[in-house]
Order: sequence, then structure tokens, then C-alpha cells
Amino acid sequence: MFTGSIVALITPMNKSGNICYSSLKNLIDYHVLHKTTAIVSIGTTGESATLSQEEHIKAVMLTLEIADKRIPIIAGTGANATTEAISLTKRFEKSGISACLTVTPYYNKPTQEGLYQHFKAISENTELPQILYNVPSRTGCDLLPKTIKRLSKFNNIIGIKEATGDLSRINKIKNVVKDNFLLISGDDATALDFMQLGGHGVISVTANVVAKEMKKMCSYALKGDFINARIINKRLSLLHEALFSEPNPIPIKWLAKKIGLIKYDTLRLPMTPISYSLKIKLEKAFQYANV
Repeated sequence: MFTGSIVALITPMNKSGNICYSSLKNLIDYHVLHKTTAIVSIGTTGESATLSQEEHIKAVMLTLEIADKRIPIIAGTGANATTEAISLTKRFEKSGISACLTVTPYYNKPTQEGLYQHFKAISENTELPQILYNVPSRTGCDLLPKTIKRLSKFNNIIGIKEATGDLSRINKIKNVVKDNFLLISGDDATALDFMQLGGHGVISVTANVVAKEMKKMCSYALKGDFINARIINKRLSLLHEALFSEPNPIPIKWLAKKIGLIKYDTLRLPMTPISYSLKIKLEKAFQYANV
């Protein structure tokens, strides 16, 4: 269920900054059509940092409703306060959510023991499958392999989204966890190499606009056909780069609007509109992808 191309879904908003139902439906239908493995609802790309908890819950539940069991939904449930992460996770119990994606606590920079106790507490308060999320560039802390080893012993902690971009991490993690522990890339630019080294897939920003191509690339990679996987990935390489030339999700929302997947590229402050130079770069990268 959680291998291959998983999309880190953007949250489409109308001009006033509220969730745009018709655009959200269009996005979900697009991913169902192109057989994206699963949707992450309200993660980093979904602008979790600027939604209130009630908006966060409403958006996930709306995504579930529109998906209507056609595609698994993974809910972002991370917080820098353990009690808040537990509370958010509990709101999705028995909702139909397939799993939770739980980012390391941000800003307060816990120790490795603090990270262990944080995820342990969440695990002990829910039956929902938990996917750890390590993205030090955003959170200010790094979930190390020795701590992942300890956490992997909890039955409902089923894998990790590893977004350091450090490919040496894969073997370090693989060597200390069970074979069925999921290793999912959180970095589009290195995702193919990640899978060639034993990873199981990617939670992708790029898939928002090239779902079919990301699905095919991941399917080839998981079958061991890296020749065809690299042909596709080469076409997508400029897009991977351009989409992170300004803070995510600024570029991906603009491109999704440009190609007609959403009506508006509305962002909430402190996210600001895309620069003109990046618009040109994205258009060229999308053309190079030859979608």
C-alpha cells in the first residue's frame, strides 16, 4: 500500500485562503486516474504550518470523503508538542485514514531520547500505522538510525520518510530494522537512487503535476528496471530541481495552476508569490519533462 509514488498533496485554496473543494476534487481524481499509490494529506506541502488544527482536520476529512476509498489517504499528524500530536492522531481513529505521517518535533530541538519518547508516546496512544518523518532542514533536529532502530520495535511504527537527501542513511537504517520496515524517500531529486539502494518509494512533491510519470518511474525501479526508470527520471530532473528553487509549496502550487489542475495558487503568509524568474524556469522544466 505504501510503496512506489505517493503524492505529498498540495492544499488548493480559493482567493480568500479557504480550501477550494472543486480543485481538491480535481487533484484527487487526477491521482486516482494515474494510479498514484497513496495521498499524504496536510503534510509540509499541504501547508500544515499555516492551518489551524480544526482546518487541518477538516481538510483531511474532506480528502477522505472525496477519495471515497479509491486511493489510500495518509494524514499528516506531526506537532512539536507530543500532546498535540497525540490529540491530532486520535481525531483520525476509525475515520478511514490508512496511516499517519508524523514529523519530528520542530523548533524545540529534542535530544534523541526526547525523539524516542515522543514517538513512543504517540505509538502507545493509537492503533493507526505510523510513518516517521525526518526532515532536519525544516525541523532543526535529526532522527538518527540508532533511534529509528528503537522505534521500529513498535508494531504500529511501520516505516520512515527520510528527507535528509543523504543516501548513506539508507544502509545505516536498513542494517538496524526489520526487512518489512518501509524506507520512503522524501527528496524527489535523489528518490531513484534511494530506491536503487533498497528504498521502497517516494513521498513526492513532483507527483502533484506529473503523477503518471512518477508512477511509471517508481514502478520500473521497484521491478529492478533501472534503465527505463532513469530514462523517465532524466526527463524529470530539471523539474525536481526547479520545484525546490523557492520554498515548497510556492513553486508547485503555481505550476499546478498553470497546467489547470487547480484554480488559484493562493498561499498563506508567510509564504509569498513565486518570482518571475522561477516561473520561466518551471515552464522550461515542465516542457523538458515532455509530459
